[in-house]
Amino acid sequence: MKKSDYSGQLPPTYDKVSRHGVFPEPTHDETARFNFIASLNQHLAGVSAGNKVVYEKRLKPNFIKEHGRNFENRHEVHRALKKDPYWQTWSALRRNTMEMRQQAGRSVVLRQIDDLNGKAEKLNEGKPTLKLNSEIKSPRYASAVDIHCQVGGYHTELVEGDISVGANYDSGIFVTTTGGVGPGIDGGGRAVASSVKQKFTDFKPKRILDVGCTIGHNVLPIAQAYPDAEVIAIDAGAPVLRYGHARAQDLGVNNVTFIQADVENLDYEDGYFDWIQTTMFLHELSSKSIRRIMSELGRMLKPGGLLLQVEQPNYTPEMDLLEQAIRDWDCWYNNEPFWSKMHGMDTKEIMRMGGFSDDNYMEFKAAADTVDGDVTKPAKAIFEDHGREALWTVFGAWKS
Repeated sequence: MKKSDYSGQLPPTYDKVSRHGVFPEPTHDETARFNFIASLNQHLAGVSAGNKVVYEKRLKPNFIKEHGRNFENRHEVHRALKKDPYWQTWSALRRNTMEMRQQAGRSVVLRQIDDLNGKAEKLNEGKPTLKLNSEIKSPRYASAVDIHCQVGGYHTELVEGDISVGANYDSGIFVTTTGGVGPGIDGGGRAVASSVKQKFTDFKPKRILDVGCTIGHNVLPIAQAYPDAEVIAIDAGAPVLRYGHARAQDLGVNNVTFIQADVENLDYEDGYFDWIQTTMFLHELSSKSIRRIMSELGRMLKPGGLLLQVEQPNYTPEMDLLEQAIRDWDCWYNNEPFWSKMHGMDTKEIMRMGGFSDDNYMEFKAAADTVDGDVTKPAKAIFEDHGREALWTVFGAWKS
């Protein structure tokens, strides 16, 4: 995702976030806290520009003087940056905003956890579209750290039937992205659904799989765009699936089945799905797991089917080394341990892991320019009074 340039402009206020039946209800003071953190995030995006000045005026000349050459890769740039007081200050503040965002979200959710769990249980009760399996455990690479500082990751349950991590995730993405993913935090899903509809007009998928769905925020626009399709959304975390299913039910999206499963070992037959989608998922995977998962996705996709991945842009020789180093911040300081490795990979090589041919490879930018899955209804702006849009990087391939 690439945000539009709106430096100097305050982000939308928290009251613009879409609400539904299991969305945590913040108090006045909690709303003010969310607004402060979002504004601080927006301010720090502007402060980050100073890293380029530091890089050009101080770090690069000093490095050339000491080594007799320029920087050769992002890792050398990072080692120089982390010794500089400007980077240290910006980085510490950015890390602090993430910690504040998680603490703020947890305080809102845990204050009303019994009520939220009860609402979700009522929406989920007796529905065949939620299938949990207590034998499925979160893989070690996803549970060894609190991913992007979310305490307990995606899998921790504080009480029976818990949805707290899902509720925290839903209530706080707006703050982290300063509104860049839209009021329903579904910008990636809306973007890819719109692009597929427009680019591949003859593509009529009957079975769609969304992998690593979390709370299903990005699969719902796809399900709405293809209402006659059988849509499966899988994740290893029960709390996010309970919350995501209840959320979908309250929003009236009923053609998605949420399943707790191990994506490395699914029991669908070869060629079962017409379209397999991942959105901001690959960078959560270890080097070993990404190979196994890509092989499994390739196996389950039918010939003529489509696999698409939405991610931040991967690093290429053409990308500025400073930009690479700044994008790597999430790996070193935001509890995203596999971010750097994954984004340093060749995206075509990633697709080859699933058995896809380079001849069928595609890459494009997708705009979140539709509302509620209706591709005939353009969104002039995600927020009318702010005009912010998101541009998403998509890569994938057709299966021969």
